[in-house]
Amino acid sequence: MNNVSAVYQFKPVNVARWIIWSLFALILIAAPYYFKSNFGISVLTQIGTVIISALAYNLLLGQGGMLSFGHAVYAGLGSYCAVHALNAVAAGVFYMPVSLIPFVGGLGGMFFAVLFGYVTTRKSGTTFAMITLGISELVFAMSLMFSEFFGGEAGISTNRVVEEAFWGITFGPQIQVYYLVAIYTFFSVALLYALTRTPLGRILNAVRDNPERVEFIGFSTRQVRYIAFIITGFFAGISGGLGVINFEIVTAEVVGPVRSGAVLLFTFLGGITFFFGPIIGAILLVVTYVLLSEFTKAWLLYLGMAFLFMVMYAPGGIASLIMMNLRLAAFGRLGKIWFAYIGLGFTALMGMAGAAAMIEMLYHMQLNSALGPLVKFAGVTLDTEGVNSWFGSVFVMLTGIGLFEVARRHYLRDWNETQEYIEKEVKRREAL
Repeated sequence: MNNVSAVYQFKPVNVARWIIWSLFALILIAAPYYFKSNFGISVLTQIGTVIISALAYNLLLGQGGMLSFGHAVYAGLGSYCAVHALNAVAAGVFYMPVSLIPFVGGLGGMFFAVLFGYVTTRKSGTTFAMITLGISELVFAMSLMFSEFFGGEAGISTNRVVEEAFWGITFGPQIQVYYLVAIYTFFSVALLYALTRTPLGRILNAVRDNPERVEFIGFSTRQVRYIAFIITGFFAGISGGLGVINFEIVTAEVVGPVRSGAVLLFTFLGGITFFFGPIIGAILLVVTYVLLSEFTKAWLLYLGMAFLFMVMYAPGGIASLIMMNLRLAAFGRLGKIWFAYIGLGFTALMGMAGAAAMIEMLYHMQLNSALGPLVKFAGVTLDTEGVNSWFGSVFVMLTGIGLFEVARRHYLRDWNETQEYIEKEVKRREAL
C-alpha cells in the first residue's frame, strides 16, 4: 500500500501558471489589433526579437552570474549565418522555408558560442567579463576586414519573399513577420523558463551563488558555465535570425559593442533577479531607441541618468519594484502608501521637467544655434537667450527637488510602518 501511494500522487494544477502563460499568448496574438499601423507592428516585431535576446543574456547574468560584454556577438553572427542562408535559398542553391531561417541563425550563434565559449568560460568573474569584451572588439574589427562574409560597411541585404505563397503567407506584409516572431518568442520564452526549473538551471544558480560548494559536491563549474553559454548563443542566434527576416539587412553594427551594452543596460533595468525582468527591459529598449530618440537628441543623457538612479535606488530593476508592491497588495497594505507613491511621482516629474528644460536648451545652443534661440519642449516654447526661461527652469527643478524630499520622508515613514505590520502578520500566521 505504501508503494502504491508513493507512485500515485496527486499534483494539483498550477492554475496561476496556466493563466499567466495564456495571457502572454493572448497578448502576443491581440497586440497587432491594438497597434494597427505599420509602424506599431514594426515596433512590436522588434520587441519580440529583443525579448529573446534579453532572456538569453539573462541566462548568463541573472541565472549564472556571468557578466558578459559581448552578447551581441552571437546574435550578430547568427544574423550573418541567417542572411547568407536566405540569400542561398533565393539563389536556388538549396530549399528551406523562410520560417526556419531563424533556426539557421540559432545554429550559427550556437556554433560560435561553442568556439568562443571554450575560451571565455575557462575563467569567471571579472576575467570572464574582460575576455568577452575582448572577443566583442575582435569580432567587430573583423566585420570590417572580411567583407566576403560580413559585407563590409554596407552590410548584406536580402529579400525575405523568396518562395511562393503557402496558405497566403509570403512574409511580405509586416503582420506576417510579426506573427512569425511572436511564435518564436512564445516558445523561446517557454523553453528558457522551463530551463530555469531543470537541474541544470538549479545548478547554474548554485554556480552563481557558491561555486566552491558546487565543486565540492562533484560538479564542474566550468562545464556548467560552458553549457549555459552554448544555450545562450543558440537563443541569441534565433533572435538575430528573426532580425534578418524583419529588417532584410545585416550590418557590422549587429556585432558591435554598442549593441552588447544596450542589451546589458536594459536587462539590468528590467531586473535580472526575476525571469520576467528582461522582458520589461526589452520593451524599454525598443521604446527608448525607436521613440525617445525621435523625441529628443539628448536621449542618451536621459538614459544614463535613469540607469544611474536605478542602480542607486532600485538595483533589483523594475521587476523588483513590481514584486515588492505585489507583496504589499497580498497583505492588503498597498493602499497605505498609494498616496505616497503619487506624491513621489508628481514631485519627481516636476524636478525632472525643470532639469530636462535646461538640458534641452543647452543641447539647442550647442547643436542647433543656427536655427535661432527658440526651442520647443513638451509643448512649451523656451528661449535660450531669455532670462525667464532659464530662471523658470531652475525654479521648477529646485521646487520639485524640495517637494520630492518632503514626499520621500512621508513615504519612508509609511513604508516602515507597512513593513512592521507585514512582519507582525507573518509571525502571527506562522504561530497559527
